[in-house]
Amino acid sequence: MELDFIGIDPETGKEGSPTAWVDQESQEIVIQGWAAGADLLDVISRIAWAPDHTPGIPAGEAVVRVPARMVRIPREACDVVERAGL
Repeated sequence: MELDFIGIDPETGKEGSPTAWVDQESQEIVIQGWAAGADLLDVISRIAWAPDHTPGIPAGEAVVRVPARMVRIPREACDVVERAGL
């Protein structure tokens, strides 16, 4: 597996940095962020986001938080995926 680095939180220190990559082989955008806290997970577990959608977070999935100041980085990751035709 090879990841294309897209960007890192511009206000980060040297550790624990929200980051975005693109995995062209699996055709995925990979996001590292802060783990969602219990309060956020509780809210998400009670909300059905779409008709006929079971509320909650399935096993094997996670919720991460990424600061709004990084908006250009996930956008750039989306652009990379689109340009690569993934």
